[in-house]
Amino acid sequence: MRLPRPLVTAHAATAILLAFTVARAVGAQALKPVGSLAGNNAVALESKTVKKQGAEITATLRTTFAKPAKAPGGDWFGSRTLVAVRCAEGTVAVKENRYYGDAKFTKVASEKIVKIPGYAAPVPGSVPALALKELCTKP
Repeated sequence: MRLPRPLVTAHAATAILLAFTVARAVGAQALKPVGSLAGNNAVALESKTVKKQGAEITATLRTTFAKPAKAPGGDWFGSRTLVAVRCAEGTVAVKENRYYGDAKFTKVASEKIVKIPGYAAPVPGSVPALALKELCTKP
């Protein structure tokens, strides 16, 4: 008596799993380190979010906290900040800011979306200052 062959062999199953893993990794956000803040909090540019429209560049920067920050609703592990940069003027506006309650940046603990962003020179050592420096330097 001959047993039926499985529809998918072990090799084919491994190949399918590997293909899904690679596809997921390609879709992941590429992070480019751009500096750190006080407290050794690392800041990285999400390179796929950089968009230029006229004289303005928008991008998202991710800050990973070295130690979770204590907040009333629970600990914050990091933040994502959407900024708009005007290189010629040397100004930056924060458009959105989200704080995350987990290290994988999946649970939004706090969110602020600015209706009318205000452009100003960034505070030295801040996320907007790192964005201005990174996005406005000529390669």
